[in-house]
Parts: sequence; structure tokens; C-alpha cells
Amino acid sequence: MSRLDHSSDDSSVDSREDIGQDSKLEFSEDEETLITRMFKLVGERWSLIAGRIPGRTAEEIEKYWTSRYSTSED
Repeated sequence: MSRLDHSSDDSSVDSREDIGQDSKLEFSEDEETLITRMFKLVGERWSLIAGRIPGRTAEEIEKYWTSRYSTSED
């Protein structure tokens, strides 16, 4: 029985990780405001901006910014 319990635990952990990744792609209004203000102050210093938002990485901040505010200036 422990094998069955263990395998079901593994799948529930995987599901939680997927949900966690999806939820981190959404930013609250406060986070969006802070990112915008910080970007105006420090530019593309994503790690500095991420340091002001608990639980966010520089990669998440940069991905958010480029998906939301990128422009084609080619």
C-alpha cells in the first residue's frame, strides 16, 4: 500500500507545482504599479525590481514586462 500512497503523493506534488507556476504569471495591481514605478527609476534592472516584490524572481518580472510593454521598434 505504501507504493500506491507514494505514487499518488508524487502526482499531487506535480499538480501543485504546475498550479504554482501558473499563478505566479499573474500580478496584482499593486505589483504592476510597483514594477512600473521601479522600471522608471532603475530601468531594466530586473533583479533589483524583483527584490522589492516578495516571492518574485527577476525572470518573472522581465517576462511580465516584455509581454506587457514590449514594442516593435525594428
